[in-house]
Amino acid sequence: MSVVIFAEIDNQQYKKSSLEAISYGKKVASDMGMSCIAVTFNTISGSDQLGTYGADKVVNIASTSEFTADNMSAAFAKACADLGAKIVVISNTYSGKSLAPRVAVSLNASLATNVISYPDTSNGFTVKRGVFSGKAFAYTNLTKDVKVLALTPNSFELNNSGSAVAVESHSVAMDSSKISIVKTEKASGKIPLTEAEIVVSGGRGMKGPENWHMIEELANLLGAATACSKPVSDMDWRPHSEHVGQTGITIKPNLYIAVGISGAIQHLAGVSSSKTIVAINKDPEAPFFKAADYGIVGDAFDVLPQLIQALKN
Repeated sequence: MSVVIFAEIDNQQYKKSSLEAISYGKKVASDMGMSCIAVTFNTISGSDQLGTYGADKVVNIASTSEFTADNMSAAFAKACADLGAKIVVISNTYSGKSLAPRVAVSLNASLATNVISYPDTSNGFTVKRGVFSGKAFAYTNLTKDVKVLALTPNSFELNNSGSAVAVESHSVAMDSSKISIVKTEKASGKIPLTEAEIVVSGGRGMKGPENWHMIEELANLLGAATACSKPVSDMDWRPHSEHVGQTGITIKPNLYIAVGISGAIQHLAGVSSSKTIVAINKDPEAPFFKAADYGIVGDAFDVLPQLIQALKN
C-alpha cells in the first residue's frame, strides 16, 4: 500500500506546491505505515531530489505525446493503481483541479478538495477543508478504500530532511486526447501568485498604471509577487494574470498587502485565506479594514514611499 503524489512541473522546475504535497504525503505515509511515492511526467534534471522532501521512490512516466488533462489523468490513475495507491495527493493548482476529479472517478475513490489539514484517523478518515471561498470550514469523512486529496497551496510546511532517491521509469499507455491545445501563454520572470508567500496588490487607489512602480518596488524589496483588483485588470492597468479575487486567482500567502483596494466581497473571496492581511486605504470606512489584521488609514502616495524607505534602511 502506498501514498502516491503528483509532482507537477512548471518551467522545468517542480512547483513549491508539489513539494508541499510530497512533504504532506510523507507524513501521512509514515503515520499509516505506507510508502511514499512521487510520480512525475517527463522527468527533469534533479528529480532525484524529490526524495529530500519525503519521497521513498520517484516514478517517471515518459511520453512523446502532449500531456493534456484527459490523457494525463488517465495515465496517472493507471500508475496509481499499479503502485497500489490507497491515498493520492495532488496540489489544488489549475492542473490539479483538472486532474483530481478525473483520477477519483477512474479509481472509484473518495475525493476531498481544498484540504488544509492532515487526516484524522481516530474515527474514520476525516480532513478539514476550506469552503465557500474560504469563509467557512468543512470536516469531510472519506469512506471509500482509495482517497484522493487535493491540497490548498501554501497550507503546509516543507520538510526537506530526507535524501535523494533513484528515479524509476514506469510504462503506461497514453490514451489519445480529446483536447487540443491551441496556444499557451505564461507570465515569465515573476513569482507565480499561487506560489508566493508574500503578495503586494494594488487597486484603483493607485490612480493609474504610471504609479505602479511603487507597488513593484515594495514587492521587490519584500521578495513578493504583485497582484491587482478586478477593476485594475479590466482597465488594462495590469495584466489579467495578476487579478486576484472571486473571478480571478485565489491565493493563500503568508502576507497580503492591499494598497488602495476597497475590499469588495468579490475581492475578499480570493484573498481571505491569507495568513496575515494588511490594508492601506485613505477611507477609514473601507470594508477591507474589517477583514484585515493590520490597517493603515492614509493615502497610498504618502504611505508607500515611507514603507519603501523604511525597508531600504
